[in-house]
Amino acid sequence: MTMHMNIHPKYITNDEGEKLYVVLSIEEFEEILEDYEDLVMVAERKDEKATSHEDFLEELKQDGTI
Repeated sequence: MTMHMNIHPKYITNDEGEKLYVVLSIEEFEEILEDYEDLVMVAERKDEKATSHEDFLEELKQDGTI
């Protein structure tokens, strides 16, 4: 699945036109940072045992959440 991010980078270049830095709006930067943090969390939890939906609902019922 490919998701298109709505970012509009602006570049700071040297005298030869080589890109040195990128400038983003704070909103765009925060969106990228949030996505990065989500990916880190997924990577950290990749080896955890999965729980079925039914088991999860049962746990919530036992805990009194639902």
